Amino acid sequence: MTAKFFATDSVQTFPEFERNTLRVVEVLRRKGMRPGDRVLLKAGNSLAYVGALFALMHLGASIVLVDPQERAEETRFLARQAGAAWCLVDDDAPLPDDEDRVYLYELFVAALGEDTPEPAEGARLDFTAWGERRDGLIMYSSGSTGTPKGIVKSGGKFLRNLVRNAEHMGHRGGDVLLPLLPFSHQYGLSMVLIAWLADCSLVIAPYKRIDRALRLAGQAGVTVVDATPATYRSILNMVGRRPALREDLRSARMLCAGAAPLDPTLVERSVATFGLPLLDSYGSTEMGNVAFATTDNAVGTGQPMDGIEVRVINDDGAEVVPGEVGELIVRTPDLMEGYLGLDGGLVPIAPEGGWFRTNDLGFLDDDGNVFVIGRKFAVQRMGYVLYPEIIEHKLAAAGCSVKIIATPDERRGAQLVFFVEDEQERDARHWRGVLSAVLPPFEHPNQVRVLDRFPLNRNGKPDRKELERMALAAEPVGAPA
Repeated sequence: MTAKFFATDSVQTFPEFERNTLRVVEVLRRKGMRPGDRVLLKAGNSLAYVGALFALMHLGASIVLVDPQERAEETRFLARQAGAAWCLVDDDAPLPDDEDRVYLYELFVAALGEDTPEPAEGARLDFTAWGERRDGLIMYSSGSTGTPKGIVKSGGKFLRNLVRNAEHMGHRGGDVLLPLLPFSHQYGLSMVLIAWLADCSLVIAPYKRIDRALRLAGQAGVTVVDATPATYRSILNMVGRRPALREDLRSARMLCAGAAPLDPTLVERSVATFGLPLLDSYGSTEMGNVAFATTDNAVGTGQPMDGIEVRVINDDGAEVVPGEVGELIVRTPDLMEGYLGLDGGLVPIAPEGGWFRTNDLGFLDDDGNVFVIGRKFAVQRMGYVLYPEIIEHKLAAAGCSVKIIATPDERRGAQLVFFVEDEQERDARHWRGVLSAVLPPFEHPNQVRVLDRFPLNRNGKPDRKELERMALAAEPVGAPA
């Protein structure tokens, strides 16, 4: 079966897409784009986005991916910092008025026009030149815990990481992939390129319109879904209200999750609704994809992929025993080259012994499966050293979906504001009783705030910056019991 791209308004086979993309390459060359040029790409998910991305890879450009919702002035700064010679954008992408740009629709109108010759017989997309670039890809961290950083990645390493990924998960020709994710970030981009590398069809769905995405999934016969936990929660809630929508995922064989910690109760709901667990994963923009649960091993985030090692160390740097929580460190051949300097140059990194300090908390079980708890942020409170994300993990196991924000307190060191996600919106008194039954007194909340759902950032992760703003805006409540 010939692999296809399914978009909301069109379907293209891979050979048709390849010919059209090679015509785009010709248009870009005529405009003066050359191998090694830095090109900023800022657009929403679409077939034109994928075509522009692949054309830039074929040209051997250095591609700077920017979130399509990024503010205009911030985009100007990123373009200047990276030294971008070109900006490819769609109509909706905010860009300063004085910034030169090439619109994707104009690019494709020109590419499909009579003035652009057909590719030579047998011509194929070739990413060899892009793979040789140390700065083949420049991406930005989500900024969920601080200022976003430009991460410089080798094109070849990025592709090899995805080959490992596809082999580990068993993606195969005939699969139909549905990534409900932004293509401008690590997870979504990975699935776009895995589709091409593994000859899988790809559904380009409006990932913020779950009802439309599910309808498209049913029409295309989706076999693999990739999404954030928050998106799966929305899917399950929608299917709960409209059970007929469950049929749209009847052909799915894998439901894969990533980009944020996975709540165990969400996995239980998935099994009850679809008969499939949510397969968790671990990775980052800096490291690429690291570990994945599979249909044969749906434990934690599964095993590290071939050629990648994961260890857990304590605060003294010593490796801990299985089951003990510590910082995850990773040795991978797919690690980034370094960070983008203010002058647009590469600031290389050299991890000691090749081991990258992730600043993530987690543990390994006796079989080497990886469990990720969250970011390593210590809070000093009433003489105790607390890790809010370890507390969140403990509560998740008890069926409570909670995010904890620490706010300054001169006398106690910190106050803890517990945000509880509860669609039933039971009051704070109810949840304070539930939380107190699970936690020791020194971990009890100072405040409990109930939300029907957590605010999300552009990656679909709970938006800690917004929660911090909400916590600081709240009136302080007395000390814990």
